[in-house]
Amino acid sequence: MEIKVKHLDQVRFAIEARSHTIICDQPTDNGGADTGMTPPEFLLASLGSCAAFYAVQYLRTRNLDQQNVEVTVTAEKLKPPARLGNFRIQVNCPVQLTEEQTQGLIRSVHHCLVHNTLLNPPEIKIELAMGELAAQ
Repeated sequence: MEIKVKHLDQVRFAIEARSHTIICDQPTDNGGADTGMTPPEFLLASLGSCAAFYAVQYLRTRNLDQQNVEVTVTAEKLKPPARLGNFRIQVNCPVQLTEEQTQGLIRSVHHCLVHNTLLNPPEIKIELAMGELAAQ
């Protein structure tokens, strides 16, 4: 997987993945124009959409109504160092589930790729390339 982030102006960035582009910005009180989500909001969105995908897949494979599944993700800003923590994923299911189905859906959401990545932090290497973009 790969994404590219390009600076547009001020604190606004275009994020490209495959043939898709989304805008990342800051709220006006942080120097932005509020034209897109912030990086921490994208992290929550990634976790929430992954959880929703797994919830819908669980319901679909059991022929249960998956229309109108909604997921809410919250987190707290913590420091030091500055980071997000105390994540909470709430899955709102459109149908009543048995206890067995409830536990199955929760287990399914626990298989989310983003969820598992956050639980098992990957190694992150930061590389700096200078002058390459100036030549283009």
